[in-house]
Amino acid sequence: MTGASSGIGAATARRLAADGWTVVAAARRLDRLGALAASTPGIRPQALDVTDPRSVEDLADAVPDCDLLVANAGGAYDLDPLADADAETWARTYDVNVLGTVRTVQALLPALRRSRGQVVLTGSTAGRWVYEGGGGYVAAKHALAALRETLRLEEVAHGLRVSEVAPGMVATEEFSVVRFAGDAERAAAVYAGVDALTADDVADAIAWVASRPTHVNIDLVQLTPQQQAGVGKVVRR
Repeated sequence: MTGASSGIGAATARRLAADGWTVVAAARRLDRLGALAASTPGIRPQALDVTDPRSVEDLADAVPDCDLLVANAGGAYDLDPLADADAETWARTYDVNVLGTVRTVQALLPALRRSRGQVVLTGSTAGRWVYEGGGGYVAAKHALAALRETLRLEEVAHGLRVSEVAPGMVATEEFSVVRFAGDAERAAAVYAGVDALTADDVADAIAWVASRPTHVNIDLVQLTPQQQAGVGKVVRR
């Protein structure tokens, strides 16, 4: 799985390993992956930068057999209104969230076809809802949703299952801190008064999708905190 060094990725790697999967945990930060593997039997670390085609090729070489790809690498890097948006930041967001997923799927597709396996994409409610300042991330996650639907159509004849797990507000240690360039106080304010989803909640959904019988394809699971009924309807307590 990609994006495995922290947050949803690390939680999912631990959960899948606990469920009996042999997990290749791939990400840029090998130190984090090493700690993850040391603490959890069944996890093997693998260096990966989804924006680097050569790095993705190395992943495919390291994983000649693949039953399940959890394409989790992604992120948001700003919250600027469109009038002030930086095109380079948008390009980075698209490269990581969308093109990185395309590269990874392409590289592992031969192995997935051989096993008649499964692809699970980590999407977002941002793939269906829009909000002020979220243009770059929203555009990328809408594209990821379209990617999932297209891949499902194209690979059905090969026996592949293709799914998306799309969470709403998830309080992880890094997502909003990265988005706000290290401003931890601003990041914490996003979740103030909200009993947000945890990384383990999302990992539980991914593990459930991956555990369905081979004749069942779960197209989409969208999960939100009880207090989040829509992008403009978050009740804070």
